[in-house]
Amino acid sequence: MPGAEFDKASEDVKNLKQTPSNDELLELYALFKQATVGDVNTDRPGLLDMKGKAKWDAWNAKKGTAKDAAEKDYVALVQKLISTYGLK
Repeated sequence: MPGAEFDKASEDVKNLKQTPSNDELLELYALFKQATVGDVNTDRPGLLDMKGKAKWDAWNAKKGTAKDAAEKDYVALVQKLISTYGLK
C-alpha cells in the first residue's frame, strides 16, 4: 500500500510548470511502476513500439528494487523535479 508521501508526489508531478525531460519521465515511470506493481510482469513490446520498449526497459532496470525503496526514490525524484521546474 503506497504511503501518503508517495500519493502526494504522484499528484504533485502532474502539476509541474513544464514537462520533464524524456529521461526524467522514464525514471518517474519506472519508479512508479516498481513501487505500485513490483518487478516487470509483461513481455517486452515489439520492434515498432519504440516508446513502449523504452518504458519497459526503464522499468525492467529497476527489477529487484523493493517497493518501499522505489517509493522513496520516486518521492525524492519528484521533489527534485519540483525544485527544478516548480509547480503551477
